[in-house]
Amino acid sequence: MKAPVLCDLDGVVWLMHQPIAGSVDAIARLRAAGHRVLFVTNNSSATLATQEGALAKIGIPATGDVCTSAQAAALLLKPGERVLVAGGPGIVEAITEVGGVVVGRTDDKADDADFARRAVDIDTVMVGYHASFDYRGLTRAVTPLLGGARLIGTNDDPTYPTPAGLIPGGGSILAAIAKAGGVRPIIAGKPFAPMGQLVRKRLQRDDLSIAWMAGDRDSTDGAFARLVSARFALMLSGVSESPDERTVAPDAVFDNLAGLADQLLRA
Repeated sequence: MKAPVLCDLDGVVWLMHQPIAGSVDAIARLRAAGHRVLFVTNNSSATLATQEGALAKIGIPATGDVCTSAQAAALLLKPGERVLVAGGPGIVEAITEVGGVVVGRTDDKADDADFARRAVDIDTVMVGYHASFDYRGLTRAVTPLLGGARLIGTNDDPTYPTPAGLIPGGGSILAAIAKAGGVRPIIAGKPFAPMGQLVRKRLQRDDLSIAWMAGDRDSTDGAFARLVSARFALMLSGVSESPDERTVAPDAVFDNLAGLADQLLRA
């Protein structure tokens, strides 16, 4: 069997949906040679159709090949669990898919009294990146936590890469909510176990020792590679830490995804 390639999106395939040089062709070449390419992203904001559509728009068919941190977080829920969402529509979609009940989003336009009536008896607050985060949303997210609800973070990435540089990521929002709520979150995305469960389920295999994880962060992608016993290919096209900041030694380092494709195809 050819080695599966677990491919991060932001900083590896694209920056804010603008393709990184060589990435589209690299994926096409890997697939043509028989490698399964699975997109493993901590982005929880967009729906699955939106993410697949964005990939298709730059020439990458991706139906059934996208694993998101929202989907990983949803694996932690029980059917009927009542969830308050501090995040985007991708989280709402993932919760609904597993039979959870979305009681509202912290950025709902409803007035606070109406929101409070709908949000009673919340079991879980689930947090991901959303640009609409504000103090009202923080207050709405923290209130159930103070009443005993658990906190799930889709990911804890502190920053998010864009063509103009880094911006605060979902992990920064999660940190504010966790601090104010006085709780420790359960985190689902890379490099944590729920994402590993999701990837193994999608690939229908437990042994990932021949797989490669292509990512730009050693703290998430590299640590995730170690979690699932895959090899780690560090891409220098995204957020990459400097060599003295790295905590996970990569098995290979490339300027971009084309370099990894070249190596695998030569092998």
